[in-house]
Amino acid sequence: MIVEMKKVSLVMLKAEKEEALKKLRSLGVVHLESLEGAGEKLAQLKSDFEQCRNAMGILSEIKLPKGSSMKSDASVEELKNIGSAVLENSEKKKSLAELINQDTAELERLNAWGEVTPGDLSSLSEEGIYLSLYEIPQDKWRLIGENAKTLMVNRDKNQIRFLLISDNADCERPADLPAEAYAVPLPKLSTKELKAEIEASKKQIVSLDKDTASKAVYIPALKKYSDDLLKKIEFETVNSGMEGEDEESSASLSWISGFVPVDSLDVLKKAAANENWAISISEPSEEDNVPTKLKNNKFVSLIYPLTDFLGTVPGYHEYDISGWFLLFFTVFFGMIFGDGGYGLLLTGAAVIGMLLSVAKGKKIGAGLGLLLLLGLATVGWGCVTCTWFGLSIEQIPDWLKNLSVKPLSSAFVDEYAGKTGVTTVTQNLQIFCFSLALLQLTVAHIKAIAKNIKSLKALGDFGALIELWGMFYVVLSMVVDSSIFSFDKIVYGIPVGTVSIALVLAGFGLNFIFANYDGSVLASVMESVKNIISVLLGVVNVFSDIVSYIRLWAVGLAGAAISNTVNQMAGPMWGRLALLATFVILLVFGHGLNMILNVLSVIVHGVRLNTLEFSSHLGMSWSGFKYAPFSETVNK
Repeated sequence: MIVEMKKVSLVMLKAEKEEALKKLRSLGVVHLESLEGAGEKLAQLKSDFEQCRNAMGILSEIKLPKGSSMKSDASVEELKNIGSAVLENSEKKKSLAELINQDTAELERLNAWGEVTPGDLSSLSEEGIYLSLYEIPQDKWRLIGENAKTLMVNRDKNQIRFLLISDNADCERPADLPAEAYAVPLPKLSTKELKAEIEASKKQIVSLDKDTASKAVYIPALKKYSDDLLKKIEFETVNSGMEGEDEESSASLSWISGFVPVDSLDVLKKAAANENWAISISEPSEEDNVPTKLKNNKFVSLIYPLTDFLGTVPGYHEYDISGWFLLFFTVFFGMIFGDGGYGLLLTGAAVIGMLLSVAKGKKIGAGLGLLLLLGLATVGWGCVTCTWFGLSIEQIPDWLKNLSVKPLSSAFVDEYAGKTGVTTVTQNLQIFCFSLALLQLTVAHIKAIAKNIKSLKALGDFGALIELWGMFYVVLSMVVDSSIFSFDKIVYGIPVGTVSIALVLAGFGLNFIFANYDGSVLASVMESVKNIISVLLGVVNVFSDIVSYIRLWAVGLAGAAISNTVNQMAGPMWGRLALLATFVILLVFGHGLNMILNVLSVIVHGVRLNTLEFSSHLGMSWSGFKYAPFSETVNK
């Protein structure tokens, strides 16, 4: 559930606000409203943090020798110097690398000229002989006029390199020198000096790298220092950003606002009484940006590692669908992974992780609990469909085949194929996917009806619900089999097709009239008329949302095909001792890659069905942000 929040405002003496904030931080219950801090102290803290973080980023890329003694403690001054030295070394290294690139480019440019020494040309100019370097295409050499004094240096199949001899320091280009001849700029240093500079720069880079590497042992200390700076930045942001009276006197006041969970309100009240703070408590308004705190039992909380990873948080006025998210995501995961053998590997990994945690005296994390649940779900779906490591039906023992559910099992495909009026295993799997869609989206609309039960808007939600039910049969007819699920079908005297169309039309009508209800039916209808295109597209969206669940079958089928292909590639190597290692590597790599692809598919498809299709029918936008109280713990 989403924990109820109260908005609180605290007023204290301005002279005591720093001590008051320390006390408030020790309580760790108030999520403060956003504040903009300022001042030299805050700027310096941010600068120190940026330097520390950048230094850590550089040091983290260094591979230390095994057994290196890491240092978790050092003075602040020492850590500042380390950070400064690491960044200074990095900047020097960048400058040297740029210098090497420039010098290398110069050498490549002058490579065909041999040794070039600008100093020699300068000495000749003192004697009144002025030389310039030129290059010209082979076929244009003969076009150089007699008035141009040249001295050929060398030639290749494309270019001729020559010196232009001039009598004056301006070295003006002779009129009879062809346009194709272009002057070659002299380098800043001789080619010999450029080579020496490159070598010296490389040696200096090695020295800088060695100096930087020697500081990598301080990463733990820098991490602690970084966390401490974050705490100080957070504190100083609040301290300098608090509102208060402009006048300075012993009675001047400062104040701050935030949000507190109702179950922590007594803690704050007691502290306010002890510290002589004035406190105001009220209900959050619609304009307030209220944080979301979720509170669920341990089982439902297994979904938190996933939602934290995705950064999905319901808005304070939205729904907490953690339980439904966990239920359907578990089913989706099992169907997408689809292979009971993969499920056994995931379950084994979770069990091993739990045993290691217990052996180390650590608490078993929710992530391992979630992995165990997902592994078992995959094993379960593998049992249902008789899918084990991509093995063919002939290779699977009979007892495993008998565990499967016939209408959905690959072991009994032949029993359902070719029978008139009977769906195949493939079609049954599709129907199962669409049934999941119907179930999950029905839950969404029932929750919406319950939320608006005291308003006529609930009729609009009910309309969306029966529209969904009617559209379910339309999907079965259009996607699965139009002959089995025909619109003229009659079951127990009920014209199923006619009823489904009637539900769609009736649902559309109710939704059109009441979806935007806010005290006036006419205003609600006018709003629908105003957005008629979106309203009409809504019917199509219901169809596409149901069909969207077929991805569970399609992605699972793709994974099964890949695992089967891996087995076929490795099969010929089985029993041949010389190829045993290749056989094992191919199986491990192939199935390992398939499992990685399945993980990506789960994130793309399994998560999407919860956060898009299901949530859109709920009217959720996941616009919330987590409750993060002002506390001793760093809120990163």
